[in-house]
Amino acid sequence: MTDLKGKTALVTGASRGIGRASALALAARGAQVLVHYGQSAKEAEAVVAEIRKNGGRADAIGADLGAPDGPHQLAARVRGIVGDRLDILVANAGVAKSAVIEETTVEDFDRLFAVNVRAPFFLVQQLLPILHEGSSVVLVSSLAAHAVVGTLPAYAATKGAIDTLVKHFAVALGARGVRVNAVAPGVVGTEMSSFTKTDAGRDYTLGMQTLKRIAEPDDIAGAVAFLASPDARWIIGETIHVDGGSKL
Repeated sequence: MTDLKGKTALVTGASRGIGRASALALAARGAQVLVHYGQSAKEAEAVVAEIRKNGGRADAIGADLGAPDGPHQLAARVRGIVGDRLDILVANAGVAKSAVIEETTVEDFDRLFAVNVRAPFFLVQQLLPILHEGSSVVLVSSLAAHAVVGTLPAYAATKGAIDTLVKHFAVALGARGVRVNAVAPGVVGTEMSSFTKTDAGRDYTLGMQTLKRIAEPDDIAGAVAFLASPDARWIIGETIHVDGGSKL
């Protein structure tokens, strides 16, 4: 399938997990992909190498999205590569912290909101000049924004904020022909959800899902690629649950 041939895409946090799978999925459909990383340059270069090996176009691009000017720096570097048009933005980069209310520190709280909320907000802001009619923005929410899963109150609050931003961004950008949507994964077998590697974690995860297996990053990437594609041209302002029927 090459329905994204000739399109440009930026995927943040694309060196591993859902971001990596999304970058590969977009490249497989023909897009030129900018593989963003925070600290994992080697892993990001490996993603780029895999895309190029399969005949695609890709570049690695680094930026610390936890820094106040991180999104601004990333946007400037993106514009230096793609020029005056970005067709797809997948704001996937995120951090998580499991802690009960009593154990949540101000530093942890601020970092969660800096990376998970502030960064995508200002990245969209800074990329507005190169988001044109037909462009698609996909934010990454979470099951945690809709259901109590583990001890993640601060993290869940950041994903609730993403669900709110989807609506506001969609209304603000829809008149320009730019679609904004989100995917809300459940528990996925990534480094961020390493507890799924334990028997207790696996049992907990399967116990809340209708589909009885642990999700892989590719399960989420397919939904991301769909929302970025012309097939989703009439979908805007939605958060799509991609969670195996969790907490039904």
